[in-house]
Amino acid sequence: MPKAKGKTRRQKFGYNVNRKRLNRNARRKAAPRIECSHIRHAWDHTKSVRQNLAEMGLAMDSNKAVPLRKRKVKAMEVDVEERPKALVRKPYVLNELEAEASLPEKKGNTLSRDLIDYVHYMVENHGEDYKAMARDEKNYYQDTPKQIGNKINVYKRFYPAEWQAFTESLQSKKMEVD
Repeated sequence: MPKAKGKTRRQKFGYNVNRKRLNRNARRKAAPRIECSHIRHAWDHTKSVRQNLAEMGLAMDSNKAVPLRKRKVKAMEVDVEERPKALVRKPYVLNELEAEASLPEKKGNTLSRDLIDYVHYMVENHGEDYKAMARDEKNYYQDTPKQIGNKINVYKRFYPAEWQAFTESLQSKKMEVD
C-alpha cells in the first residue's frame, strides 16, 4: 500500500553522529567470522591480528616464527642472541587446540546402506561365485563379475569386523542346513 502524499520526510545529514566510530563498527561487524571457537572466544577486537595471536601463543607468520638456519654462515656462539619470547597471556587457547588436535580422527567415509545390503544378498545367495552374481536379477546396475568382486572387497576393507561376523553367521547357517 503506497504512503500518503506529503508524509515522507526528507533525509537530513546527521551532524551529531561520529562517522569514524560508525565506520569502525561497520568494519568490525563485516570482518570474517573466525571458525575456530577457541580462538573466537579469546579474540580481542581492540587489538591487531598479530597481537591477538601472539597473546594466544600462535604465530602470524610461520616463516618468522621458525626461521631457517643458513648453512653457509656459521655464527659464533657469542654472536647468537636469543630473542625474547613473546609473553603468552592466553595459554589455555593453545592447550585447547593441542587437545583437540590430539583426538583420534573420525572415520568419515562410509558405504551406503544399499551397497551393504547388495553385498549381503549376493554373498548369501551365491557365495564366491561372481559369475552367478552378475546374472542375478538383483544386479540392477549390470555389474560385471569383476566389479561385483571389487564391491565386496571394498566392503571387506571398510567393515572387517562386520564381514567376519557375517561370514561366521553364514557358516553357522550352512552347518544347520547340513
